Amino acid sequence: MSSRPAPFVRPSTAAIAAALAALSARFGNKVVTSQAVREQHANTATWLTNEPPDAVVFVASTEDVQAVVRICAEHRVPVVAFGTGSSLEGQVNAPFGGVSIDLSEMKEVVAVHAEDLDCVVQPGVTRKQLNDYLRDQGLFFPLDPGADASLGGMVATRCSGTNAVRYGTMKDNVLALKVVLPDGEVMNTARRAKKSSAGYDLTRLFVGSEGTLGIITEVTLKLHGIPEAISGGVCPFPTVEAACNATIMTIQSGLPVARIELLDEIQVKASNAYSKLTLPESPCLFVEFHGTAAGVAEQSERFGEIATEFGGGPFEWATKAEDRTRLWQARHDGFWAGCALRPGTKAISTDVCVPISRLAECLTETQRDIAATGVTAPVLGHVGDGNFHLTLLVDLTDPEEIARAKAFSGRLVERALAMEGTCTGEHGVGQGKIKYLKAEHGEAAIGAMWAIKQAFDPHGIMNPGKILPLC
Repeated sequence: MSSRPAPFVRPSTAAIAAALAALSARFGNKVVTSQAVREQHANTATWLTNEPPDAVVFVASTEDVQAVVRICAEHRVPVVAFGTGSSLEGQVNAPFGGVSIDLSEMKEVVAVHAEDLDCVVQPGVTRKQLNDYLRDQGLFFPLDPGADASLGGMVATRCSGTNAVRYGTMKDNVLALKVVLPDGEVMNTARRAKKSSAGYDLTRLFVGSEGTLGIITEVTLKLHGIPEAISGGVCPFPTVEAACNATIMTIQSGLPVARIELLDEIQVKASNAYSKLTLPESPCLFVEFHGTAAGVAEQSERFGEIATEFGGGPFEWATKAEDRTRLWQARHDGFWAGCALRPGTKAISTDVCVPISRLAECLTETQRDIAATGVTAPVLGHVGDGNFHLTLLVDLTDPEEIARAKAFSGRLVERALAMEGTCTGEHGVGQGKIKYLKAEHGEAAIGAMWAIKQAFDPHGIMNPGKILPLC
């Protein structure tokens, strides 16, 4: 296995100036160097430092991306892809300066193949825009991370979201990609066939690569028919452990649940206040089933029976779209609701994922740790696949509180890894979780990742300082 490369270093002032001059000659006012715009294209979502690029280039086509990458490659200037900026681990930061490629203008739905249940989109299309476009064809794209993220960004971070328990994560829903490589060449990773045994699975290699191997300019996605009927509702439980055990039983019983989301009592209290709900202020599961009218009714009733076995209930479910929309909007507003618990603090969102059989144990130990540490950290969980999130509300003017919160975050990851889980179920690595990657994967796997990185990007210009540890 190849040795680790030397740390990437910031290009010289002359190299940056030469690259920006060439970009300005090619793109004119599409090259922006104002401080405000550059900071908007760096990290804004966590306690990681905002590290802006030297310039932002707004592109509209694969050819535009090629031109930017070729100019940057010539001058050894870093390239960072930007979708909507909703990533949570510093993926869009530019620690070595360079150029941010803003893909938000690449928002064309290139093709919809309704008979094949797939579509081709540019990376700046957001999930809501795609589903609005598909609605009159009776189709939808199921992945729902909450934020109206760009689909290119969702691919790059291998996102999942509330529907993943039934429909899978991004890696399960991408058929093919068009990618601009670090030398400016274009590669198509696959075709539209639903399966293939032809060569290496390059598509999966780029899903989750966070812009470190290339820039995604087209995505071919699987689609699904809009269900005939949807039922959903909320079920309170006496404890988080009881809610987790009900979730485990639901999954192990084979009930085809589409979404099953946990809110702990602190998050429920926050959501009641923020979203004007009247939920019992105890741990709650938000549940949804997709299928026929008879099927979702039967599944809802069976879930209610399971909940009762663990002291939960009553499970109040409904099939009216407006009732379900109000509940799920409250779930998606959970981050902002949590923020309102401690005005003036910074909300730090983190996640881990464990095998579902260890979920109750992991969450219970985490809640004990929260209480002992004295942090405010409401819990939200995609518990159907063992993934949960915490929103730490931290006073960034208090060094002692910052230290306690960071120590707690470290213990959270160590706990998940000890239970054969992962340091991140869907936020990605970025800068924020690099330090945990070797403990999770081992030295041989990290070496293999570096070998892949160096093969694709020998000069290290693609989103340097992300994912891979140097030691």
